[in-house]
Amino acid sequence: MSKLYFRYAAMNAGKSTALLQAAHNYEERGMKVRLLTAAHDERAGAGVIGSRLGLQRAVETFGPRTVFDAAGLGAGVACVLIDEAQFLTPEQVRQLHRLAHREHLPVICYGLRSDFRGEAFPGAAMLLTLADDLEEMKTICACARKASMNMRIDDEGRRVKEGEQVVIGGNERYRAVCPSCFYSDDDDPVRAPGLFG
Repeated sequence: MSKLYFRYAAMNAGKSTALLQAAHNYEERGMKVRLLTAAHDERAGAGVIGSRLGLQRAVETFGPRTVFDAAGLGAGVACVLIDEAQFLTPEQVRQLHRLAHREHLPVICYGLRSDFRGEAFPGAAMLLTLADDLEEMKTICACARKASMNMRIDDEGRRVKEGEQVVIGGNERYRAVCPSCFYSDDDDPVRAPGLFG
């Protein structure tokens, strides 16, 4: 039975590397795959999936108007692999779920679960709702705990708490951190009276 898979993690956990390895595994066995990444993520170049280990591959891109259906799939595709899946729209996630189950095609999505504020990306929220198989990929915080949050930083390395949800960047703009470090500089004294002491 084919499924919609969501492999999620904080930044720098090896999601793109794992996707490229999965593509290699299919292709080494003579199978055709479709690889896509978000059109607006040009860190490795336009239409390129690039890992921090240096692996790169030119791929197709998707944007908010991309439609995922059997008609556009092409013949003989064994698997669809999507990087930066947090940028899918909720409707695109539903299309991919339908594609997996109606066309019996595995769809494996790799992406972030939450943004720098600890809020879900709309695509990730829908993937967490519809994906038939969820897997958290692990990475570590600088304090050696498991990193599950993404912290945006400014040019001086200080945490940024406000701004647009999507600002493309790599290690110079984001850090994967554990929840303790995520909240360590949280100096907001506002609490509802009587809560937590």
